[in-house]
Amino acid sequence: MSTRHLAATDLAVVAAGGAVGALLRLAVDTAAPDTLFPWPTLAINVVGAFVLGVLPALAVVRRSRRVAAALGPGVLGGFTTVSAWAGQVRGLADTGHVGLAGAVLALTLAAGLAAAALGRHLAHRAEPPGAVE
Repeated sequence: MSTRHLAATDLAVVAAGGAVGALLRLAVDTAAPDTLFPWPTLAINVVGAFVLGVLPALAVVRRSRRVAAALGPGVLGGFTTVSAWAGQVRGLADTGHVGLAGAVLALTLAAGLAAAALGRHLAHRAEPPGAVE
């Protein structure tokens, strides 16, 4: 979505979606046990990457740019987080857990890319024959 063509309603749907995503993220963080390994952030980012892979194949998303904006940059933008992930990796390294920091870094990248690819693959596999991307 180009910033040149954003209307107030576009901004409102992204903001509303972002609020929903942020609340979902808070719920996951609050429900998760406190451990050295940042499992909640890893899970959130991998699930978010998977859903982003699926999203373009959903008919409702293809029909409406506002739904696409509400769900993509909105909900998933508020739900997933690079800043928390980067802060957690830095925090682990700063406290002497360099190997674990590297593992979190590599695992999040690898799992996120794999999840996005799997989501895209599954979504396109489920499309009826002759569907146009």
